[in-house]
Amino acid sequence: MNELKLSIENVNPAVLWGPNNDHFEIIKKQYPKLKIVARGSEVKVLGDEHEILLFQDKFNVLVQHLEKYESLSVTDIERIMGAKASAAPAADSSPDKGNMGEVIVFGPNGIMVKARTANQRRMVDSIAKDDVLFAIGPAGTGKTYTAVALAVRALKNKEIKRIILTRPAVEAGENLGFLPGDLKEKIDPYLRPLYDALDDMIPAEKLKLYLENRTIEIAPLAFMRGRTLDNCFVILDEAQNATDMQLKMFLTRMGPTAKFIVTGDVTQIDLPKKQQSGLHTALRILNDIKGIGIIYLSGEDVVRHKLVRRILEAYGDIQ
Repeated sequence: MNELKLSIENVNPAVLWGPNNDHFEIIKKQYPKLKIVARGSEVKVLGDEHEILLFQDKFNVLVQHLEKYESLSVTDIERIMGAKASAAPAADSSPDKGNMGEVIVFGPNGIMVKARTANQRRMVDSIAKDDVLFAIGPAGTGKTYTAVALAVRALKNKEIKRIILTRPAVEAGENLGFLPGDLKEKIDPYLRPLYDALDDMIPAEKLKLYLENRTIEIAPLAFMRGRTLDNCFVILDEAQNATDMQLKMFLTRMGPTAKFIVTGDVTQIDLPKKQQSGLHTALRILNDIKGIGIIYLSGEDVVRHKLVRRILEAYGDIQ
């Protein structure tokens, strides 16, 4: 008996298999001669070689359809998987939704990370054509979360080999030196928002492996000095807390095949009062360089609790 294993890690299994596994049962009925077993992000198929090859071709088309349209109906399954079905989805079988609501990456437990606002959609569009992207906006606008999702998507699609996430180690009104533990234990809580985003997008065991083998690296900005960052997706978060020289150092680490995203909130600068934020300078002098995108998010992009937008508006009145 022949055996084939197919990966479905780039699609949401909950959508693929349908409510109560209804879609899975329909697919199995289309191929009664095969034994089909779904476990996690993998599908195992056992049976005759000819039948397996037929199944593989049509199942791949089914997955491609789901990746493109983010939805799957019984009609789609019967048309694509059925014995008399065309091997390719019809061009107009689902509406083109554009990037608004586009699933950037599927996380564990059916989590779908999407571009939820117009400016998040602009981030998706920009990184497709620009190698450096500045995403500037207040808390809760999803700039960091969207940036991490774009990096994870690039890794899953094998467009890059590594993800590097970094922040300037500036204390936001707190003293890290008094925290217990070694340097990593002191810094990790400060980098926690980056870990939280990754937790939503990568299964725990795979994330642990990625961190151990440095496929994903999370480190303070100072650790970037002297390096060339190539074939990787690099995110500098909280860039408003980087000085001119730090931001220049970071941006000049860029290798020929890297993508850089810089996120920041110019209203929350934690640098000493006499020290200028390098983000202000960068936005001014890099504005007209081709290949660098700059997107400003606003209160309209806030995706946290509805009160966050009102809080931002209230604080805006006293700044």
